[in-house]
Amino acid sequence: METAMNEATKAPKNQVNKTKVESYDIARSDETLHLATDLAKFIKENKLSTTVQGKEFVNVEGWQYAGSRLGIVPIVDHVINVSTETELKYQAKVTLFDLRSGHTVGAGFAICSNKEQGKKFYQEFAIMSMAQTRAIGKAYRNILAWIIRAAGYEPTPAEEMDYGGNTTDAKVVAAVPAPQEAPAAQVAAAMKAVPAEPVAAEAAAPAVAYATASQKEEIIRLLNHPVITRQEKTKMLLNINRLDEERATSAINKLKKAIDDRENGESAAA
Repeated sequence: METAMNEATKAPKNQVNKTKVESYDIARSDETLHLATDLAKFIKENKLSTTVQGKEFVNVEGWQYAGSRLGIVPIVDHVINVSTETELKYQAKVTLFDLRSGHTVGAGFAICSNKEQGKKFYQEFAIMSMAQTRAIGKAYRNILAWIIRAAGYEPTPAEEMDYGGNTTDAKVVAAVPAPQEAPAAQVAAAMKAVPAEPVAAEAAAPAVAYATASQKEEIIRLLNHPVITRQEKTKMLLNINRLDEERATSAINKLKKAIDDRENGESAAA
């Protein structure tokens, strides 16, 4: 009886509590394979993939999740308007910043145009936004494609895929009879019956002057100072792409003041 009680008392000591990994290191293959398993579950549970021709492609949110688990965040370097008189087009560049090392670890370029299928009536802000979204996915794809593949998905961001396809089936076209021309009298009567609608001129929204690349580089340089905490660095980097020039200037001045105060022994929030 006493022996059984001793064994029951000792049993909990043999149990090992495994600590759940909160983040992964891309340099460790064993950790990244665990990330692939976690990523596959997360994408499936949150429906972050798109099926194209029977294959599963991960949406940009899934790529961002993979990057965040590795401590890698995207920074929009620039968005350039490369439109012409007949085409609305934007080009974006995104770099990937490693919060652990404090270095840039990747980059991606992308464009979006209203000449693409399904985007003929997109407004300008939507074209610009999609260029940024594609650039984020492309940047992550350049360094994390093998992890997405290991998770069981195609290593191309879903936003890069052409969902509808630009080719037309020649057989279908041949099967459709050519429309017959209506008599001129009917056409004239129809034109008179339908009043012309006035075209409302869209008011051009003022363009937002986002923080420049040099301002972002200065912010990142200041964030790497030893007196800046990891929490402050993470918070600033997650919002750096939302800063306009004025707020970026304010953030730089605030960081400089916080660094000076802390080096002089004073406590100040960055």
